[in-house]
Amino acid sequence: MELIAETTDPNRYLDADEAIDHRHPLVRRTAARLRVGAPGPYAYAERAFVHVRDTVTHSADAGDQRVTWRASDVLEHRTGMCYAKAHALTALLRAEGIPAGLCYQRLTEDDGSDPVLHGLIALWLPGRTRWSRVDPRGNKAGVDARFELDRERLAWPVRPELGERDYPTVYAAPAVPVLAALRAAASRAELVLPARLPDPVPPS
Repeated sequence: MELIAETTDPNRYLDADEAIDHRHPLVRRTAARLRVGAPGPYAYAERAFVHVRDTVTHSADAGDQRVTWRASDVLEHRTGMCYAKAHALTALLRAEGIPAGLCYQRLTEDDGSDPVLHGLIALWLPGRTRWSRVDPRGNKAGVDARFELDRERLAWPVRPELGERDYPTVYAAPAVPVLAALRAAASRAELVLPARLPDPVPPS
């Protein structure tokens, strides 16, 4: 699948915003610590990925009812849904000048029921000719996501026969319905997200 940038302005994938607040002191400190011993952007990107995947718990796996959405809060509280963990990794990458954006998938149960929206990220490293997706959701039994650029190792490859799909857009900021749902939920039990996003319009 070819990923499609939401915007032709590359600087948008380095911007800070309310959710991807990579100028926050905690995000900057975390990035500086991860940069130590990382000889270049590839090594740093992998260290940032592993940090978010392995040290920030997925709140559903942990039974944590807190809903985080701002990258600095995700790193502070060490918990978040897939979307929040994607915000945190995007912020850590942008803090070191690595263009990164947000991606989504439509996933279902094994019988095709109960569709949900899943969040992950894409990054563009120096020397690469395309976006690469990685998934910092967090591993568990049956999930083994890894930092691999040439062959995706995502938490869940989609199963089109069940109505699952990858959305090819790389969003510069969190998709509006996703961020609205996260901000409105007082607890994870209250979190209701749309199962689908609009089909993307390729940039002109």
